[in-house]
Amino acid sequence: MLIDKTGLLLDNPSQLNYGIAVTDVDGDGAFELFVAGFGKRNLVLKWQGTGFVDIANERLADAERQAIGVAAGDLDGDGREEIYVLNTDVFAGRKQFGDRLFDWQDGAWHDLFSLPQNLDALNLTAGRSVAWIDRHGNGRYGCLVANYGGPIRLYELNSDGMLADIARDAGLAFITGGRGIVASPLVTERMDIFMANENGANFLFRNQGDGTYVDIAAIAGVSDPYEHGRGIAVLDADGDGRLDLVYGNWEGPHRLYAQYAPGKFRDLAANVMSMPSRIRTVIAADFDNDGYEEIFFNNIGQPNRLFGWRDGKWTALDIADGLEPRGLGTGAAVGDFDGDGRLELVVSHGESAAQPLSLYHAIPNHNFWLRVLPLTPQGAPARGAIVTLTANHRTQIRSIDAGSGYLCQMEPVAHFGLGQVEAIDAIEVRWLDGRITRIMTPEPNQTIRVPYPR
Repeated sequence: MLIDKTGLLLDNPSQLNYGIAVTDVDGDGAFELFVAGFGKRNLVLKWQGTGFVDIANERLADAERQAIGVAAGDLDGDGREEIYVLNTDVFAGRKQFGDRLFDWQDGAWHDLFSLPQNLDALNLTAGRSVAWIDRHGNGRYGCLVANYGGPIRLYELNSDGMLADIARDAGLAFITGGRGIVASPLVTERMDIFMANENGANFLFRNQGDGTYVDIAAIAGVSDPYEHGRGIAVLDADGDGRLDLVYGNWEGPHRLYAQYAPGKFRDLAANVMSMPSRIRTVIAADFDNDGYEEIFFNNIGQPNRLFGWRDGKWTALDIADGLEPRGLGTGAAVGDFDGDGRLELVVSHGESAAQPLSLYHAIPNHNFWLRVLPLTPQGAPARGAIVTLTANHRTQIRSIDAGSGYLCQMEPVAHFGLGQVEAIDAIEVRWLDGRITRIMTPEPNQTIRVPYPR
């Protein structure tokens, strides 16, 4: 399934790398890979026609910190995503190095946490993952941080333009062993939150419509209190039009929680998928453009795994070059950076030893595809929006990724494979405030940018 193309990473030092986020760092309309370096420089890898080169300046590289998690979202509503970099120098509790929140101002990147008015808001608790939350559906995002041994934080700008932790007001200030987060309209039409935890039950925070949340994990059947969660992905795993959850437990049984009724889940993971491993990132993506997403499990010190929907069930697939039996996987992300309509997979390594990144392409084929990029009212990627595609009497659904399944964040694009189906009936984009745009009979093999409906 996957072919090694690591040689295209022209700037690829062997170092401790962790999370990866896909965002438009240089503002040219194309997406780059922001790679968190632990005790070494962060990388910003940009496709330049013949390979990826590092374009990070010294401020973004931030080589003196210990970055593990990263995600991007539009905090201030200027149409350009800010970048939250989670630094963690201890396993749990209070840490030495604070986080970074990079904002593009006056032609340069500035760390908002370094401003005097924001110092009191600085996160000094060891964290694991970051996601961007539009809790009101207005295109303005807050940054949710899953801390370990300290309270969850949710940073938004207050009326004075200062960073404020409003997690308590939103009903989210729980103290736990937070690991992975996904934010999507899972059980409501607003942005809900699923958090996989270690040494405690998971959270499923339902958006109550007024910007506050309530945990319904136990009644939804996804609390899984005796395991240790890591990577998470959102997909429609059984084709019923509802979003489901697939996630990994560290050296415990992995889960495929299918939503059989609104807000009700059951674990459908077969033995081949649930088999325990030292799992990190989990990704759902249609690598071969056959019209069905694959599920990728990135493991550390053990072979990676790939699953596909075949003959009405999830089956282990030949991952080929992506096996990485000796890879020390710490994170992974997908995106179509070279514009050929096929997804690339980038895997980071580290933690116990320095290793370079890996890059994989799917085996070339002639399947059709379509990519959809919804935008907020301010023109930023509409992370959390829902995109559906109907073709050949079948509907596919995608949730625009807001991060951070575990340390990472995928591209903010709905990527659809179509197999040999060339005629598309329609696509529909639903924003978090309920507004909808429908586009009838779009041509395949293109990327469509969909502005917010005025």
